[in-house]
Amino acid sequence: MAGPELLLDSNIRLWVVLPIVIITFFVGMIRHYVSILLQSDKKLTQEQVSDSQVLIRSRVLRENGKYIPKQSFLTRKYYFNNPEDGFFKKTKRKVVPPSPMTDPTMLTDMMKGNVTNVLPMILIGGWINMTFSGFVTTKVPFPLTLRFKPMLQQGIELLTLDASWVSSASWYFLNVFGLRSIYSLILGQDNAADQSRMMQEQMTGAAMAMPADTNKAFKTEWEALELTDHQWACSKRSYRPLFFEDQAGFSYVRTSE
Repeated sequence: MAGPELLLDSNIRLWVVLPIVIITFFVGMIRHYVSILLQSDKKLTQEQVSDSQVLIRSRVLRENGKYIPKQSFLTRKYYFNNPEDGFFKKTKRKVVPPSPMTDPTMLTDMMKGNVTNVLPMILIGGWINMTFSGFVTTKVPFPLTLRFKPMLQQGIELLTLDASWVSSASWYFLNVFGLRSIYSLILGQDNAADQSRMMQEQMTGAAMAMPADTNKAFKTEWEALELTDHQWACSKRSYRPLFFEDQAGFSYVRTSE
């Protein structure tokens, strides 16, 4: 038999529910701009920039090689994939994984992540739990089992209370993870206000900090380019190729009827 319906005072909506939403929202906005101020530019070496440009050139050749004559395509493919002295064969990069204990940049980034992500969550969450302790704020519009009581009713130890009711502390954490769509709408997709995304990035930060294996990328691109055959896209129509060369010495091909 269902218990009596619980009615909440309207002042709870004005002085508990809305303040928690507003505080959580503006804390996320402040976190976003503080993260921008503390963000440090990652310096790339000339070798890294050169390798990335080579991979882009090879990928562009695979995708758009059908628009250049076969001889031009094979010449570029020979430069990259020559079994003896091709770029992808002869170029070997030494990959040295940085150690977080010896790299001051990684340690600084970890400290910045703790300042902008973990510290505000602890302070604001503790303050809300102390200020609004014991309040029942809202109710989810569907029934739940008793297993959800520890998650939705933090700070309220009532065994007879329906599991669908949400306490003030749990309401704060629901806002932390539920305002990501609002942040994306206002700040864009790539924002630092989404605390749940920042926590996931921090948990996987060690794996993300590892540099990409350039030699493996070269091998993958070599295999992809090796399987690419030239198929002239204009073979079904009568076109006359026109060759141009710019000041840097790069040749381009345009076609005209």
